[in-house]
This record gives sequence, C-alpha cells and structure tokens, in this order.
Amino acid sequence: MPRETLLIDADDTLWENQIHFERVIEGFLEIIYRLGFSPPYARHILNETERRNIRQFGFGVRSFHTALEETYLKLAGNMARREVIRQIGGLVSELTATPPTLFEGVAETLVYLAARHRLILCTKGEAAEQAGKLERSGLQAHFQAVEIVAEKDSRTYRGLVKTHRIVKSHGWMVGNSPRSDINPALAAGLNAVFIPHAKTWEFEHDELSSGPGKLLVIPAFRSLRDYF
Repeated sequence: MPRETLLIDADDTLWENQIHFERVIEGFLEIIYRLGFSPPYARHILNETERRNIRQFGFGVRSFHTALEETYLKLAGNMARREVIRQIGGLVSELTATPPTLFEGVAETLVYLAARHRLILCTKGEAAEQAGKLERSGLQAHFQAVEIVAEKDSRTYRGLVKTHRIVKSHGWMVGNSPRSDINPALAAGLNAVFIPHAKTWEFEHDELSSGPGKLLVIPAFRSLRDYF
C-alpha cells in the first residue's frame, strides 16, 4: 500500500494512563470519606474542579494535583489540615514515578509500522511531562517527529497537516479519545483509527462523528498491522 502518515496518540493508546489517575482518586476519596463526604459527591466536586482548572492549567499532573487540593480545601473548610495536603501530594507523586506500561504488542507494532510509514507522535498535555513519559517508554526512536500540544481540536490538526505536509487522504490519527483524537481529526479532513479503551477519561468521551475521511475501529493497537 502507499506510504501513509500516522499521527499516534500516547496516553491510553500506547500505554496505560487513566488507570493510574483513578488509583490516586480512589486514595483521595478514602481521605474525603473520613471527613463524612460520600465518594460520589466528592467525585462530582472533583470533576467540576478539574473542568475549571483545565481551562487555566491545561492537561497533566500539575492541573490534576491542584484540583485534588482545591476539592479537599472546599470540602474540609475549617477542618483542613496540612498533613492531609501532604498526604495528597504523596499520592500524586506516584503518578510521576510510575513508568509507562505499554499495551501488549505496541513496541513490535511500531517497529513494523515505522518500516513502512511515517509515524508522528501526537499527544496533548504539559510538554516536559509528556516528553518524559515518551523517553521512559523507549519508543521515541520509532517516530520521525513528536508533537506535544495544549489541545487537540480541528485547528490543531489542520496546523499539523500544514507543518508536516500531510496529504489528507494518506493521513491518519490513531487514538482512543473520540473528543480529542477521532472527531476533530475527521473534521480536519484526515482519516482516523479508533481504538476503544475501557478506562478512557470521561472528559474525552463523545459520540463518534463522521467526516470526509475514513474511520476504522479496531480492538487493539497491534491490529494496526492488519491495515497498514
């Protein structure tokens, strides 16, 4: 087949991500429960705080950490204690210390794809944080370019098409997020490969839309070898 350009997402596409955040949230909710607040209510407040903070701080551990602290202070009020703030910080520190856990077949599939097509990592979040994950993953050598962006929307994808001179009919966005990976890429005229993940962050959920390009839905990253 002709040489394609594959823009490939990182978090929850190449390696596990959201499950680590959920583990921290579980520990946080245990702390909040001891204050007398139900986990569902505390999670609701946390979600609202995260949504607000994303607009100011973007995506990543720093924004998440701030949301946890703000949620605790809001719920605890005059009962807030510095030792709990430190405890929350300890939970968050596990996120930065956890090495990327690659999905089965990712490394071998990237070797296969890189020999046949142009691969560009396309992920969003804080630049240093995402670059650090990529370096620890050992996958960087498979990509001809790395794009770490603040947001993935149709404007972002149109910019990437221009920067990397991607022929849209031969360009694909590969990822697990309908909101960030699939729908805006299709809107920008690219093709897309959707790889569902059971633990995709709820803020990334959306109904799959259509566009001028093709949409493939596959069960796992290693299945890319069946199409490319």
